[in-house]
Amino acid sequence: MPDNLKTGVIKNTKAELVLNRTYQELAEHYGTAVIPARVRKPKDKAVVEGTVGIVSTFILAAIRNQKFFTLRELNEVIRERLHTLNHKPFQKKDGSRATLFAEERASLLPLPKNPYEMATWKSATVAFNYHVEADERYYSVPHEYIKRQVDVRITRNVVAVFYEGTRICSHVRKYEGDKYVTESTHMPPNHQQYIQWNSDRFRKWAAKIGPQTARMIDAILTGYKVEQQGYRTCMALIKLSDTYTPQRLEAACDKALFYTPRPSLKTIQALIKSEQDTQETSEPSKHGFTRGADYYGKGGRK
Repeated sequence: MPDNLKTGVIKNTKAELVLNRTYQELAEHYGTAVIPARVRKPKDKAVVEGTVGIVSTFILAAIRNQKFFTLRELNEVIRERLHTLNHKPFQKKDGSRATLFAEERASLLPLPKNPYEMATWKSATVAFNYHVEADERYYSVPHEYIKRQVDVRITRNVVAVFYEGTRICSHVRKYEGDKYVTESTHMPPNHQQYIQWNSDRFRKWAAKIGPQTARMIDAILTGYKVEQQGYRTCMALIKLSDTYTPQRLEAACDKALFYTPRPSLKTIQALIKSEQDTQETSEPSKHGFTRGADYYGKGGRK
């Protein structure tokens, strides 16, 4: 039963009690309930306040005039005074604090195996690519929760995602490497069929066809927030080398990349189908694509 400290108690009224989420997690981790005293009701925790006064008088006041040159010396004296206080008989009842603790000790819960780990919470909406952002990295969520509001809990080693208080997934937190952490079971069925592919494999495959095809593959992969969503397009592009030839695919990519750094798959397909990949690429005018004077009959209409 603490005071209403601002860092721990967000709201404490007759109708509602709202604790800081981290503060509440700490209490739950150690099997404790936090019930702050009512506002302006000091008698709610009179026993605790009284004990604070007793300890302050018996220990701090008793050694206030002593000098200590190390923290260890101070702790040793405090430990001796505390031992004396705990074994000092009560004035109005039998026993002491030490005997009372011995009776209650059997009823105490053991401490958890792992100490409490501080966590950071944030709210997020699951993006269309079934990922949420956490510390500038993206972690997958089951695709059923796309567009849903979720809570993300971030610790030193784990990123966990909660929906309406229930944990729906967790990931080992990453600090380096790929910014996207994707669990295959979180993918929609039409994405899972591409799980065996990865960006390195597509880039190596494209490099065997030619440098312009490799540039095209790189443009596709970097054009998606989630790299896996570009795998289908990469596959379709590379399959054009089977339908036509690797040489024609390389020429089409070269021609498309001449005009724009990020052409679409449809552009490559259109170039090959219309056989424009076999035509020589002309240098564009410094003023862009203009018709010129000849088109207009040197100033007059044709």
